[in-house]
Amino acid sequence: MTRRDLLAGAVASPLLAATGKRPRNVIFVLTDDHRFDALGFLGAQPMLTGRTPEMDRMAREGVHFRNAFVTTSLCSPSRSSILTGVYAHRHKIIDNNTAIPKGTRFFPELLQKAGYDTGFFGKWHMGSESDHPQPGFSKWVSFRGQGSYWPEKNGLNVDGKKVAQKGHITAELTSYATDWLRERPKNKPYFLYLSHKAVHAPFQPATEHKDSLTGTPFVPPATMARDASGIETWPRWVRDQRNSWHGADFPYHSRLDLATYYRQYAETLLGVDQSLGKVRETLEARGELNSTLIVYMGDNGFAFGEHGLIDKRTAFDESMRVPMLARCPELFRGGTACTRMVANLDIMPTVLEAAGVTAPANLDGRSILRLAQTGDDPQWRRELLYEYFWESNFPQTPTQHALREERFKYIRAHGVWDANQLYDLEADPAEAHNLIGKPEHAERVKRMNARLFALLKESNGLSLPLYPDAGSIQNLRDADGPSAAEFPPVLKKK
Repeated sequence: MTRRDLLAGAVASPLLAATGKRPRNVIFVLTDDHRFDALGFLGAQPMLTGRTPEMDRMAREGVHFRNAFVTTSLCSPSRSSILTGVYAHRHKIIDNNTAIPKGTRFFPELLQKAGYDTGFFGKWHMGSESDHPQPGFSKWVSFRGQGSYWPEKNGLNVDGKKVAQKGHITAELTSYATDWLRERPKNKPYFLYLSHKAVHAPFQPATEHKDSLTGTPFVPPATMARDASGIETWPRWVRDQRNSWHGADFPYHSRLDLATYYRQYAETLLGVDQSLGKVRETLEARGELNSTLIVYMGDNGFAFGEHGLIDKRTAFDESMRVPMLARCPELFRGGTACTRMVANLDIMPTVLEAAGVTAPANLDGRSILRLAQTGDDPQWRRELLYEYFWESNFPQTPTQHALREERFKYIRAHGVWDANQLYDLEADPAEAHNLIGKPEHAERVKRMNARLFALLKESNGLSLPLYPDAGSIQNLRDADGPSAAEFPPVLKKK
């Protein structure tokens, strides 16, 4: 989307003009690698149950979107889709190394044109290691690349000037954000984007949370076992990946214990929950808590042993599924759980609708406000496209595209001699049994494959983006670990 295309949409909506209401304040909070079920009220892991009171409160007083996804599970592509409302193959930021294409503009510029104060606080990490202020934000606090949980020489970039980082990054970003909130004039709307580094690996909780969950149990996923039910039906590349940088048997080329790793992840997440509380208290003090739209989500999922893997990138739900919570009592009632498929693509049109700004045409996302108000929408999407493009520095995960429907998911890997995948998400939510070779599903596979390519064609996604190799190579295997897997039965002819 070019600057001209983007700014052409910056006009007040007819609804706003008719009602004469002031555009709504919006706060968007993004966390890094927060998986969909790492919320205390869901009870997926005992160590987090009751330990995320602010997130639990948001779900209780707002809407929990139970089926929220990213369309590429990787930092830069996902964050770019949030800010452009389109798939990675359209905005072209397909990995963590490629520069932002010239002419790319993000939706906060629309808000500025419509009279908003806009502030960005945290991890930018799109297209390069730069921490320079980006167009669309009147206030800027960021850091280079992944940044650091604790103070380092690189420090922070505050409105173009280097400033020393003083404490744990989660609390410090929250402090900058809430200070900015307190200074906002009452007669001007604002958009605050709080983009946490947490909970990106390697996990480093704040001092007050470190070791606070020691002794609490970790429940390993069933598909982590080397003899997991259905494992023989998985593609070779999935089974081979468990002995790799992103595998449960050789994680980050180490002997990392996943139970300890998850505990550190959970302890780091406690600081994010605390941050939400600070934002809430600031809004309460300003008398704006019930009128402000707050949206919380993760930029990617994260595997902790599912399918023998760690990290993200794949089209499995543990990788592409994220938490999403929204709260605004003036717009929608609390305590609602919406099961429709929403995505990172939907953030841009949602914020623009709340601001009373008409969104540009031809976005891939849609506003979720009606869903939040009604819990359902007969016209809402019933399918979602997922894409990931192979990276030379992490060669264990191939290019893949997936079509996720409400019940079935079809995954097609590109450029490898291997089996594709089909899962019945209703009968098999853990995606343990690949149905791709079952005769009774042959027509479904054919239909979903055709629909996948139709969606790609409609959005100009039939040409694979190709950029020079970049990044350090993480391609080793443990010589004493599992050997290469056999082909799945669907590829064996007797």
